[in-house]
Amino acid sequence: MRPPARYSRPSPRALAASLTLAAALLLPAGALAAPAPQAAQPASPQPTPAPGTLVQLSGAKGCLVDRSADPGGCAPARALKGPATLLGSRAVALSPDGKSLYVASAGSDAIAIFKRDPGTGTLTQGRGAAGCIAAKGAEGCTSAVGLDGPNSVAVSPDGRNVYATSLGSEAVTVFHRDRSSGALSQSRDGSGCIATLPLPGCASGRALGGPDVIVASPDGRNVYVGSFFGNAIAVFSRDPAGGALTQPAGSSGCITATPTSGCATGLALAAIEGMAISGDGKSLYAGAAVSEAVDTFTRNPSTGALTQASGGGGCVVSTPLAGCTTGAQLDGADAVAVSPNGKDVYVTSLFSKSVTSFSRSAASGLLTQKPGSSGCLVFMRSTGCSFGRALNAPEGLAVSPDGTNVYAASFVPGAIAVLNRSKRSGAVAQKPNGVGCVAVPAVPECPTGRAMSGLSSLVLSPDGRFLYAAAARSDAIATFRRSGRRPAPRH
Repeated sequence: MRPPARYSRPSPRALAASLTLAAALLLPAGALAAPAPQAAQPASPQPTPAPGTLVQLSGAKGCLVDRSADPGGCAPARALKGPATLLGSRAVALSPDGKSLYVASAGSDAIAIFKRDPGTGTLTQGRGAAGCIAAKGAEGCTSAVGLDGPNSVAVSPDGRNVYATSLGSEAVTVFHRDRSSGALSQSRDGSGCIATLPLPGCASGRALGGPDVIVASPDGRNVYVGSFFGNAIAVFSRDPAGGALTQPAGSSGCITATPTSGCATGLALAAIEGMAISGDGKSLYAGAAVSEAVDTFTRNPSTGALTQASGGGGCVVSTPLAGCTTGAQLDGADAVAVSPNGKDVYVTSLFSKSVTSFSRSAASGLLTQKPGSSGCLVFMRSTGCSFGRALNAPEGLAVSPDGTNVYAASFVPGAIAVLNRSKRSGAVAQKPNGVGCVAVPAVPECPTGRAMSGLSSLVLSPDGRFLYAAAARSDAIATFRRSGRRPAPRH
């Protein structure tokens, strides 16, 4: 979808509906029908699960559903309406210690908070204010400002802060995290929120029109926000002591697609939806849906400033564009992920129905799309690309910590594609029928999962043993065990 030059802020529900309609154009008639209530049964078990295969936990341990929805055998939860809308492929995040999971719930105007058992992977929600933080303290949650339609969330590397983007308020919210309980609180001195428009309790920020995705740098010194409607990336310096954010003055504080006072100008930045930072902290990558591009920025570790390379190296696009390299299958580029060894970058693209693969230069951070069919895996079939299943409208993306698997979430009708990754070449290939995907019942050749309608965000536990998926249309979080992993020691 191409954003207009000038726009009025849509409600999160209205925006999710319009984007779902756009995605519906990709599907056969009837594919977007409301999901029927499902019996409380686990995903189809495999006698000897192949490494990397996903198996949903049984019964209520396998999913949490907002208490306003049909439970379908899942455990009830608060503040879990509409997580992971089509804007927000990072709607779910885990703390570095693996003890807390956070969900940006656009329909609840809240961040849902869950305690996680590292041994079993199960999630539980605390009572009252400990279990969520929401606009005006709704549903018994802690009260917050600036949470009008939150859509993406990130946790600082030291585990002291949680940050969220909110589409409706055009804001970035800053929360203090209790590292023992996982509970969140917000300062009311103006440091707890940064917004485009004047909001009580919020400081003023730039390049935050329709903020979509948020990431923190590995060194904890910066936070970056990609804005879908603003066609921009906003840069913030982070105070390591308290976690407060400050936007640098001048062009080091933002990069926009069109010349904007006070911001640098970049290429192929229309509709930023996904971002990722390399483990060495030297490179930031962004998926730009309307530009059909993956953009590359060099990050200054001292200042956090971003510089886009010239001469074609700063962007790879599907449609030829002066100053960019031409690639393939990037229409509707969305989520971005970097491999643990820093040698590869992967991108999902909604309208290309694809996962594309790029080799990364360790020296420069620049990307080169892998040759031939190694460079693109496409739903059903596309000339020159490998064959993919359960990739109709892919959104979220995650690479396992051990580097052996890549997982892609498809919004409609609701599926997770399971891909093998070569540690040597970085190329991906889908596992065979029966283990290469988990999906709602409408998807053939995939074991059936529960609470998976409208998947668009994935996160893996730090030890790689469990995967969590946020589903907007199910108002749910689904929990999967990843096979082939030895149990972590219990403490």
